Parts: sequence; structure tokens; C-alpha cells
Amino acid sequence: MKINVLTIFPGLFESFLNETLIKRAIESGKFEVNLIDIREYATDKHHTTDDTPYGGGPGMIMKVEPIFNALQKIEKKENGKTVILSPRGRQFSQGVVEEYAKLDELTLICGRYEGLDQRIVDNLADEELSIGPYVMSGGEVPSMVVIEAVSRYIPGVLGNDESLKEETFSLNDAGNLIGPPVGGLEIGNSREYPQYTRPPEFNGWKVPEVLLSGNHEEIRKWRDSKVK
Repeated sequence: MKINVLTIFPGLFESFLNETLIKRAIESGKFEVNLIDIREYATDKHHTTDDTPYGGGPGMIMKVEPIFNALQKIEKKENGKTVILSPRGRQFSQGVVEEYAKLDELTLICGRYEGLDQRIVDNLADEELSIGPYVMSGGEVPSMVVIEAVSRYIPGVLGNDESLKEETFSLNDAGNLIGPPVGGLEIGNSREYPQYTRPPEFNGWKVPEVLLSGNHEEIRKWRDSKVK
């Protein structure tokens, strides 16, 4: 899978893409992240990517030409999608994660300032996507959320794909629990059972005896009883 990210701040991704599972997955060729600096495709000598809004109003609007030019340089695959990170887009959910993970190519456009020229939305993207009902300064952090979540569903990225079946739960677009548990650390609203590792006792705090018993059926029952 190839993920293209259009941004005016590619440096924000340096640490994100060079740490943990993301780095190893990219190095092993499990997927590719292509950072595209929108400023390089501006049409003036100052590399301007924004301008004042027609009709007046506060702030600046990102120009259509640089983003159009940048998109022309991408060799688009048939099974791909272009997405704008926007607070007014459809809500990001586990269902969207699994949908995106089936693509061969995902292009993420990171907005800034007061937003994008509407012609970008109407003509250059397939949809707008929001990671939550709040406003951020730009689409870079939301795009990292999308990459992090989607990459987990690319075969081989986790190392052990069975982790997806064990860790937490799946949500539909309405935010309701559905189906068997699937992977990922959820912030709040977690359905995981308590987990422990070595040593069996630390500072007087002991691991529950049942987990040390080797009785898999009793361990399963214990875990089921602890799911909140």
C-alpha cells in the first residue's frame, strides 16, 4: 500500500515515520509513505500556498493551484482514494480504517489556516474525513492518526497479525461495538481485560494466580469476567 501525504509541513512527520512499527514496516516494504511538500508546487517565486478569501473574512485560504499541481505528480492507482482531513468530514471510525486498509493507495491532503479552496474539495478529492468533533490547526496530526490506524491492518505490519483478534474491539460508524475484538489501543472506552507480565510480584503487587496456572479455560473465564 502507498500513502501520499500533501502538506506544507513535511518535517512534522520525521519522528512519526522513523520510530516503532511504522519505521520497520516502511523499511521492510510493507507499505510506503510519500511526503509531498505543497510549497514545491506553488506557482510564484515565494512558494505561496494561501491567499485571502473572496468576499472577505478572517484568515487565509489554501490555494487550489499548488495542490492541483502536486496531485498531478502522483501516479494514481486504480484502487485508490484521495481524502481531505477536515473537521466537517465524515467521522473516522474502525469501519473506515478497515475500508482504507483495502486500498492500494491513499492520498491525504492536510489543510491549514482557515481551510481549503472549495474547488479542491469539489474536484480533487473523493471525500473529507474528520478524526473527531473538534477543530485543529491543520491536517497533519489527523493524517498521522489515519496512517497509524490503517497501517495496523496491512498484512505483516504488526509482525503477528493475530494481535488484531486479541487486543480490543471494533466500532461501527455510529461508534457502537460490533463483531469480534480487533486490534489497537483505544483511548478511553476500552474493552480490554487487565494484562500482566513479569515479574509475578513487584512491590507487593501480585499477578492474579489464575494467570500463572496454565489452565487456559480458567484464564479465558477470568478474562471474560474482567472485560468492562
